[in-house]
Amino acid sequence: MGIVRFALKYPYTFYVLAAFILFVGVSTIIVMPEDIFPEIKIPVVSVIWQYDGLGVPEMEQRITTYSEYSISTTVTGIKDMEAQTLNGISVLKIYFQPDVNLDLAISQIVATTNAVRSVMPAGIQPPHRTDEIDVARSAAFARFRSVLKT
Repeated sequence: MGIVRFALKYPYTFYVLAAFILFVGVSTIIVMPEDIFPEIKIPVVSVIWQYDGLGVPEMEQRITTYSEYSISTTVTGIKDMEAQTLNGISVLKIYFQPDVNLDLAISQIVATTNAVRSVMPAGIQPPHRTDEIDVARSAAFARFRSVLKT
């Protein structure tokens, strides 16, 4: 009960303490960053190959495997690589180390994909490349782009 008696005997002390807490709270809110979800830049590049007429196993053998091998041996700073093969579409997501120069990595990917096209089926177009994380949207865009060409 000592704190209650102290508060009743010296009420101005608690008024000052409450004002101090209010001041610190308001100043913290003003200084605090406004963004709840900060922008996280994950260095990732998606490479989307498209070749109509190939099934999933053949697409994986003739396009995905060559792409993965050539990119993993040529491009520097790769942290992880994921590949998904669909009917007529091959999507490679290449994750890089945080300190990698993404422009250099993209130019290495472009050079590698242009070189590996010689061992792929005749008539294959250069891949669609994006540095976004949304691979599903990129794959849909590649499919839509091919529909517009025909």
